[in-house]
Amino acid sequence: MAFDHPLTFRPLFMERVWGGRRLATELGKPIPAGAVIGESWELVDRPEAQSVVDCGAHAGMTLHELWTRHRSEVFGDVPDAPRFPLLAKILDARETMSVQVHPPAALAAELGGEPKSEVWILLDAEPGSEIIAGFRRGTTREEFDEALAAGRVEGLLHRIPVRRGDAIFIPNGRCHAIGAGCLIVEIQQNSDTTYRVFDWNRAGLDGKPRALHIAESLKSINFADHEPALAPAGSAVLAECAHFRVERWQLDAPRADDGRGCAIFTVLDGAVACGEREFKPGEFFLLPATAKDRSLHPAGGSAALMRTTF
Repeated sequence: MAFDHPLTFRPLFMERVWGGRRLATELGKPIPAGAVIGESWELVDRPEAQSVVDCGAHAGMTLHELWTRHRSEVFGDVPDAPRFPLLAKILDARETMSVQVHPPAALAAELGGEPKSEVWILLDAEPGSEIIAGFRRGTTREEFDEALAAGRVEGLLHRIPVRRGDAIFIPNGRCHAIGAGCLIVEIQQNSDTTYRVFDWNRAGLDGKPRALHIAESLKSINFADHEPALAPAGSAVLAECAHFRVERWQLDAPRADDGRGCAIFTVLDGAVACGEREFKPGEFFLLPATAKDRSLHPAGGSAALMRTTF
C-alpha cells in the first residue's frame, strides 16, 4: 500500500465552557451549530478519541491503524510506542481558561495521570490578549498557598501580552492558562491529563462549579518557574524537547521537506500547495515518510506554516 501523498484527518470538536465559534467563523471548520467549541483535535490516537483519514486512497483508516500497521511507510524510523506519541489541537478561548498544570513524568503515574509538555503558537490574538505562564518573580510556594486559600491567586501569576505569531513552550510542571481572545495551535505529548488549580470561581456547562485538583496541582507545579519568556521573535525553532521539534517556515518560494521520516505541517498564514492539494490557515496535513513529492509551494505570494517532527 503506497503512501505517496499528504494525509489529512477529520477533526474532533470538544465543547468547553470557555470556548467560542471562531473555529467556524475564521477557520471554516464544521463545528456543531449552537455549541461553544473550545478545542479541535486535529491529530489524536487515544482509546477515547481517534483521528480518521478523511479523503483519498486511505480514507477511513484511523491514525492508530497507520501507527500499528504501516509505521515505517508513514512515519519512518521512529521510537517504538503503543500509540502515536503526539496530540495536535487548535484552541479557541472566548473566555480565559482555568489556571492549570500538567504532571511531570516522575509524578504522573503516582498521581494517576500522564505527563504532558506542549507548545502554543498564536494563530490570532484579539487586542489586549494575554497568556499566563509561570509566576511573577519572587513568588514562593507559601505565598501561593495563602493566595489560593483566599481565592486571589491572580496577582502572583505571570501574564504575557501576546499577538498573532507568538509562541511559547509549556513544559510539564508550568502553571499556565490561555487568556480570552486567543486562537492557538497546540502540539503536545499524547496525554489528556490536566490538573485545574484555580478556575476564576466559574460554573461549568452544567451550571455547577468545575472540579479542581488542588492536591495533584500542588504536587505538580514547579514553584521556581518565574517569568518565562515567549520564543524569540523570528525564531526558526519554536520548541524542541525530547518529545517533539516545532519549526516555523516562512514560504516566499517553493521549499522541499528534506528531513527523514514524516512531518506534520500546519498552515498559519496564506495558503500552501503540497501533493496536488492546497491547504489554508488552521489546516493540518501529515507528509508520510515514503512520499516522493516533498515540495511545498506558497499559493499566492507567501505563506507561513509550522513543521512538527518527533
